[in-house]
Parts: sequence; C-alpha cells; structure tokens
Amino acid sequence: MKLWRGGVLATLAGDRGWGLIEDGALLVEDGLLRWVGPSADAPAAEEVIELHGALVTPGLVDCHTHLVYGGSRANEFEQRLQGASYADIAKAGGGIRSTVAATRAASEAELLAAARKRAQALINEGVTTLEVKSGYGLDAATEARMLRVARQLAGLGVDVRTTYLAAHALPAEFANADDYIAAACLWLPDLHLEGLVDAVDMKQAPELRFVFDGVAATGDAAAGP
Repeated sequence: MKLWRGGVLATLAGDRGWGLIEDGALLVEDGLLRWVGPSADAPAAEEVIELHGALVTPGLVDCHTHLVYGGSRANEFEQRLQGASYADIAKAGGGIRSTVAATRAASEAELLAAARKRAQALINEGVTTLEVKSGYGLDAATEARMLRVARQLAGLGVDVRTTYLAAHALPAEFANADDYIAAACLWLPDLHLEGLVDAVDMKQAPELRFVFDGVAATGDAAAGP
C-alpha cells in the first residue's frame, strides 16, 4: 500500500465548497483509493509520499474537445484581432473548411501523432476523461479516420468518448445542406457498428439545420445539439 500525505484534498463531499481537507492523506492499494482523511489519522503504509501542500482533485473531465485535426489556424487569431470577422476569414479560404482540407490530406499516423500531443497536455493538467469530436473530415473516409484516431488516444491511459460531428459545416462538394445531411446520416450506422461513435452532435451552422433522421439506426448512440 502507498500513502500520499500532506496535501490539500478536494473531496467534493458535503454541501459547501470543495469539501477540502487542508492537510489530507490518501491510501492507495492496487490503483484504488482505500482511505481518505486527515494526515494525522492516516493508517500505516509500506510507502509514504509527501505532497508538500499540493492540491489533489478528482480526475477532471473535458467534455468538449477537437483534438484530431490537421493543419493550423493560428494566423486567424491575428486576423480576428485586426477586425476580420469569422465570415471574412471563411470567404478568404480560412475557417473550418481550411482545417477540413488539411485533415483530409493528413494520414492516420500524422493525425494520431498530433492528437497524442494535445491529449497529453490535457492529461498533464489532470484530465482523466475526454470527449473528442470528429467534424473536420466532412466525408465518410475522413470522419471514420478521425474517430479511429480518437479511440486510440485511450492508449494514453485516459477515458475517451467520441462524438460524430459530421454536420460541422457544409463541405464544398455539396451545394445543398439537405443532401449533405442525408449523406452524413447514411455514414453513421457503419461507424457505429465499428464501435467508433458514442454520441452524435448535429451543429447548427448558418447553412445547416438540426436533423436527427438516421440517428435512431445506431440504437444506443445519443443525439443532441
């Protein structure tokens, strides 16, 4: 057994605040918490680790991420600071569609390498559960590739939940939003059967509307705005 002591524990117990124990200890055995309480009351352990006042919290949940994508739109921050609107940037070839082009061009290995770095940065901050969206593929093959990469992030020791966001925007090859929504719904059952989809998110972009037709075919996948 291993005892971690001398930390500030956010137990979230009780009705007020964070349930803080100012000088707290944790007893861990086989990766499971066996005891939590004041350091002064801590049981004996084979190994003792001093926390030196560090804050200890439950694992954090990041419930909205876009970790899997190609390219970079960092230059758009400067454009926005200079007064350009999102619509202006999109008309100039930036925005979601520029990321779609870069993501389609990226291999699964390239997407995974970049996504692992982003996920690890969150894990280093205490995140233990991640939601990861697709939505930068906007075609069947790339949406599937993004979701497969997202699933592989679980290898970092974090819980991963995936969201199918194919209706993130209208891809250039579709002139009609209804036609694209119909296509995106047709891709969904196969992705679900492959075990790639935990939830479905149909974004209300300016050129799209909420449509949940076809979601029922997945059985237990959730749907929401």
